[in-house]
Order: sequence, then C-alpha cells, then structure tokens
Amino acid sequence: MQGLEGKVAIVTGGGQGIGRALTLRLAAEGCKVAIFDLKPEAGEETAGLAGDATVKTYAVDVGDQEQVQAAVAAVEADLGPVWALVNNAGWDQPAPFLATEKPLWDKIIRINLYGALYTHHAVAPLMVARGGGRIINIASDAARVGTSTEAVYSACKGGVISFTKSIARELASKNVLLNVVCPGPTNTPMMASVLGEGERAVKWKDAMVRGIPLKRMGEPDDYAGIVAFLASDDASFITGQTFSVAGGMNMI
Repeated sequence: MQGLEGKVAIVTGGGQGIGRALTLRLAAEGCKVAIFDLKPEAGEETAGLAGDATVKTYAVDVGDQEQVQAAVAAVEADLGPVWALVNNAGWDQPAPFLATEKPLWDKIIRINLYGALYTHHAVAPLMVARGGGRIINIASDAARVGTSTEAVYSACKGGVISFTKSIARELASKNVLLNVVCPGPTNTPMMASVLGEGERAVKWKDAMVRGIPLKRMGEPDDYAGIVAFLASDDASFITGQTFSVAGGMNMI
C-alpha cells in the first residue's frame, strides 16, 4: 500500500482476533501502531508478533471518554501524529431482546457505540488541524441485515454506519476520510465465547457456514488487506462507504 510508511495508526481492541490481524498488517505496511485494549497483556502478545515493527500497547476502556482522551494524547507524545484510527473494539452477549434488560443494553451501547464516538471526538480534531487522516470503523453485517439475538448490537453497528457517513460528509473538505468494514461470521475468541463448546456449538457453526457462499467462516486476516487499503493513499478518493467482507453471505 502507498503512503503508510512511518504513519501512526491506532487500533482499538488490537490485542486479539480481528484487531490483532489489523495491527500486524498495518505494522507490516510500515505503520507505528498503538493498540488500545482492555487487556494490555493481549496487546503485548500482539506486539511481540510484529517483529521489529513499532507496536505499543495502551490499557484503555474505550467506553470511558477520559481514558480515550488521555490515551490519544499519550500516543501523539510517544509515537507522533495519528494518521489512521481503526475502531475495532466491540462486544456482545447474544440473547433474545425480550429476555434482556437495560444493564446489558447499556454495556453493549457503551462499548460498541459510545466507544466509537469517544475515539472520533478525540482523534478527528487532530486530523482536521493537520489537514488529513483516515478513520476505518469495523461494524458488522448484522448492521445491514439484522441478526436475531443481537438486536442491540446490530442497532449499535447500524448507528456506526450512519455516524460514519455523516462525519464523512462533515470532514471531506478537510481530507479526513471515513469508511466502514462489515465482517461476517469470523473465527475469533469472541465468536468462540458466543458459540461455546460441544455438539450445539458445532451445529451453530455448521449452520452459519451453510449460509455463506464461500462455504467457510471468516478469518481475522481476511479483513487486514481492506483496512490497510482504506488507511493508505491508494484510497484517497473513497469516503463514506460501507464494505461487506463476508464471503458473499449478504450481497447487498
């Protein structure tokens, strides 16, 4: 990819799963990467996989605005001006909506929606002041078609898509470009925790695979290339777009 050498990128939830793959790809493209993660030990493990690349971990709860603001300031002091923000951190606990209550809704919204608002609010003004930057938001195909047992999560990710388009319009004249990547079902630790173990988990996974034209689950590395592309100079005429990377599951 063009234009990534030496640039600073923040990846939220970069310690494992999709976030780890995104971190390692951006590092391989020459970025200095800051991982924001609730589990700094996972971030340090990811950093260890990056070889000689510059990867630094910051213990951050993205649902806490003060923590986000402090961490962004630390990244700028430690690594330099932030060029790319990748909002990947997310969480869900699937259940039928009518069987859930407000405390669970609040937690899902805090992480998946407020987390993105807080990082944008901290990073975007710096990009505007410098006349350029890239923000890539990781949403979900659940936002585009809905998913039973994930109503609040889907609502948050749908909100992220709409928010991204709105801010893309606001900041286009400042050369701050925003886009969304929507993964499909993916082999990650979060997916494993949702599916559980045993025969029932195997049946759920098999059912998901049957609905994917490419006949496999996604892997974290499947998303790394498009995120690196959207962060690069190669994508300098793309903003406000939503890209599904889901093996053809939802052709919309």
